[in-house]
Amino acid sequence: MVRTMLRTIMESAGDISVAGEASDGDEAVRLARDLRPDVVLMDIRMPRADGLTATQRLGALDRPPKVVVLTTFDLDEYVRTALLHGAVGFLLKDAPAADMLTAVRSAASGDAMLSPKVTRRLLHHFTDTDVRRRRTEAENRLRVLTGKEREVLVAVGGGLSNTDIAASLYMSESTVKTHVSRILTKLALTNRVQAAILAHRAGLLD
Repeated sequence: MVRTMLRTIMESAGDISVAGEASDGDEAVRLARDLRPDVVLMDIRMPRADGLTATQRLGALDRPPKVVVLTTFDLDEYVRTALLHGAVGFLLKDAPAADMLTAVRSAASGDAMLSPKVTRRLLHHFTDTDVRRRRTEAENRLRVLTGKEREVLVAVGGGLSNTDIAASLYMSESTVKTHVSRILTKLALTNRVQAAILAHRAGLLD
């Protein structure tokens, strides 16, 4: 039922094609190896190999797909483990269809997306321990950024897409992508989620 619902949502978008479906983690990895999809929507609780294990195995492929974890569970250990294994998005199954489509598109374009509820819990975990030390460390790391890059980082930390950032800061979307890429490189980060966490640690969104 869930897969049917997801297929219906994905196929309603003209720019997304469903390459295949899997009933468990083992099948997901096997199909991904054969079909080479750009994005995989991964459930967490499945028979044989669960979604977290499958996500880790997908990351070891020669051309790993972008993984968006989709689940009814928003427990922190799932979020942290999924991100550790390379997931670039984390959505709850009760997310609106538009958010699911946005998550797939964002993953395909190299962005990351977390549901707002999950993001709040994740950021709280990363910022509630030894706050003062973490904030000082984060502030020091951000000194390498230009003023415009800091503005873009604040927008990323606020969960804005590249399109929304471009509109709010009056710049082209390609310029935003360039700034985001430079931010990640300068800060030695791999994705926007890590950038958002660092922005919160530094107090940029206080």
